Amino acid sequence: MSTSTGPAVTVIVPGFDVADYADAALDSLRAQTRADWSAILVDDASSDATADIFDRAAAQDPRFRVVRAPARGGLGAARNRALDLVQTPYLGFLDADDVLIPSALERLLGVLERTGSDFALGAYVRLRPDGDGGYTPGPVQPWVAAATAPERLATTIEDHPEATANVVAWSKISRTEFWHRAHLRFPEGRLYEDQLVAQQMYARARRFDTIPDVLVHWRVRPDGSSITQREAQLDVLRDCLDAMDAGLRVLEDTGHPRAARARVGQILRMDIPRLVELARAHPDPAYRRTLGAFTREIWDRGAASTSGLDDAANAAVSAARLW
Repeated sequence: MSTSTGPAVTVIVPGFDVADYADAALDSLRAQTRADWSAILVDDASSDATADIFDRAAAQDPRFRVVRAPARGGLGAARNRALDLVQTPYLGFLDADDVLIPSALERLLGVLERTGSDFALGAYVRLRPDGDGGYTPGPVQPWVAAATAPERLATTIEDHPEATANVVAWSKISRTEFWHRAHLRFPEGRLYEDQLVAQQMYARARRFDTIPDVLVHWRVRPDGSSITQREAQLDVLRDCLDAMDAGLRVLEDTGHPRAARARVGQILRMDIPRLVELARAHPDPAYRRTLGAFTREIWDRGAASTSGLDDAANAAVSAARLW
């Protein structure tokens, strides 16, 4: 597509010490089948060569712009810093250790241009180390498919409550005007910052679109340094649980009971079993107590029903409720 009228979308790419992965992320932007994009690269005070990679990209391609944080502020602060600079009709996000498939922007922008919806979301898969220095994409997980398939145009959270399982920032493209109208900003100083914003988006949108296509590969770092690979740490667990609670409260407080019930079911099926496995072998009993208190509260908010839980999830939830 011609860029003579300027870019249609700004992609915000925050990065902290991602020199091993940033080139692949930026290459995935360069490879997009729609060329009418710009990107704001936010170096979050990295100590490695991330800033150099960002600078080199901007020197070679005017669609890239570099912003430097004076001190590390985390993903939320980095994204907010760039949000203030967006001047295009649409905006999206890409973490600097992930990659877009070549048709991602074309697919998301194309549907938004047809429907006039506030945002569109697509599917994603994990990109896992293959043991030989490369990476292999995994399957679409059930909760991802439930959120995005089949394609739905101009839907709402009342009509499609399972969309609330898609809590990541980087599988969506939004109208910039929607972010201003809905007063959306990322929480700062905490992990899992996109979960709250995701539920605010669903609750405040007039309508949104879902796309079943896989649009993003979410990298599993081989050194185990990404946030979701550090959930055995008690402070990371607390941020994880706080984020789920805050997102659920958005749905409850804005009068979306079907979506809130769907979100409770997702947490019980998807999140509690994973965390229970970590808790069972954890040396700190505070980890189990923290997870147990959260599970009991979530259970009570979801009408205390085992409907939709398979045997393994039911066993995990039952164990956690006793801690």
